[in-house]
Amino acid sequence: MNVLVLGAGQLARMMALAGAPLNLKVSAYDVRSGNLVHPVTLEVLGHGLENGIAGADIITAEFEHIAPDILSTCQASGKFSPGEEAILTGGDRRKEKALLDKAGVNNARYHTIQNREDFDTALSTIGVPMIVKSALDGYDGKGQWRLKSLDDIEPTWRDIAAFLQASHQGDRQCVIAEEFVPFDREVSLIGARNANGELEVYPLTENIHTDGILSVSVAAGENEALQTQAEAMFKAVADALDYVGVLAIEFFDVNGTLMVNEIAPRVHNSGHWTQQGAEVCQFENHLRAVCNLPLGSAARIRPTAMINIVGEVTVPDEVMRIAHVHWYDKAPRPGRKIGHINVCADTTAELSIILKDLASLLAENEFPALKDAASSLSK
Repeated sequence: MNVLVLGAGQLARMMALAGAPLNLKVSAYDVRSGNLVHPVTLEVLGHGLENGIAGADIITAEFEHIAPDILSTCQASGKFSPGEEAILTGGDRRKEKALLDKAGVNNARYHTIQNREDFDTALSTIGVPMIVKSALDGYDGKGQWRLKSLDDIEPTWRDIAAFLQASHQGDRQCVIAEEFVPFDREVSLIGARNANGELEVYPLTENIHTDGILSVSVAAGENEALQTQAEAMFKAVADALDYVGVLAIEFFDVNGTLMVNEIAPRVHNSGHWTQQGAEVCQFENHLRAVCNLPLGSAARIRPTAMINIVGEVTVPDEVMRIAHVHWYDKAPRPGRKIGHINVCADTTAELSIILKDLASLLAENEFPALKDAASSLSK
């Protein structure tokens, strides 16, 4: 079976690696160049979306910021999962918020802003502190503003107005104001849903961010109450979209109550731990779902942590003695994810020790959350 992935980055690469044992042949459509490429070698296989669609049995996507005309063309083919609406929803906070409301899941109060009048209304209804996020093109902390006090109002509006004026999205762009949520931690849930509505849901992971970019995800602890909440919200959102594939949901944990922060209609960075820590990894389960194959078990087989490799970073060979290193074959540059490390152990206590050992091998300024993750597991 031939699978075409929209996007030719590391997620398509890991899908191809996971699909090979199932005899799934994965190619990628580079939305920037228009080339059809091999996701691992990046060898050019052809050119043009129409050619890619013609040669594919199934079409899916590795990211949500895809031009609407590409999505509509793929949707018209009848081969696209999770489909045009799911990808558009993941890439537009307006649609995302409407979906969360439709699904009846807990999320932050919000107001849509297109002009100064809308901004003033948000200030009066939501108040300060307040978070403002771009509706389109926001990821890894980009396109976000934090109003911490009344003194921030005018300079923040000037920044937002300039952003809206300069956006290549034109009139499609706007920003969403959200109430500030004083959360204890961020957690995420990855799950797979097939066309029959059957689910396989992975355990919750705890996420630690640095400068808006995910640094570490830990899948180690058990919290039945939180897991039950998360799975109920996952099912509500996935059913509302009639979703097929892997879906990620990020939550704020507010004193034991979960609130949805955002969704990602694709395999997700916080699910990379599943490559070594779960019965069947998220990449294989996504392909199983979209190709109408039986879903695999999402059970965690051992405590595992994932550490992102970001920027112009090298990792000493000694790391491979205690961890699994996954490189993306991408040129390093500041803020760019170029790989990740998965660390596994038999117990949570042992995982903490191994993370401390790993921290001793890596530069703290390049892996700033590693010690915090190790310490949190030892408590």
